Amino acid sequence: MSITQDGTRTAGNSATAKGGTRKNVAAETAARLFEVYRRHDVEAMCDMCTDTAEFSYVPYEVWGRQRVLRGDGKVKTVGKTIWTGLIDSFPDLFNEVHIIDANDNGDVAVSCDIGGTQQLAWGFAEARGGSFSEPHLFILHVDEDGLIDTVRAYWNGAGINRQLGHLEVD
Repeated sequence: MSITQDGTRTAGNSATAKGGTRKNVAAETAARLFEVYRRHDVEAMCDMCTDTAEFSYVPYEVWGRQRVLRGDGKVKTVGKTIWTGLIDSFPDLFNEVHIIDANDNGDVAVSCDIGGTQQLAWGFAEARGGSFSEPHLFILHVDEDGLIDTVRAYWNGAGINRQLGHLEVD
């Protein structure tokens, strides 16, 4: 299985067997993920991942009366829901990649800024038309077939809330 330029899967041998080093394949896969994210193509983002890819947006949590929703699960369930919700709430959502660093084990670190202008409520932040732009760190793992099997992200949630004018008081 390999990934085309638009992020879709194609049948074939492993990505490294087609001439790329594992490090290069991992870095290129990460770059393509953020390209399709910029196009707001959540289906293509999910197609770039294994069916059982792990997803963890570490700072993400929404408190309810009976439970706390966290950004942990599988890409094709929790990740897809969060990505779709973000794009719906921030229709001009963007990412600007600064650094992609990969190794021969398929591990990839991506430093980027993500931001946008809020049009719908997101979590407990009501829509006020505010904008945010916040640094994010993504840690990905790309398997031997060039598919992402782990997505983990970190950011300063308080910084985003402050930019959107949402200040929580316990």
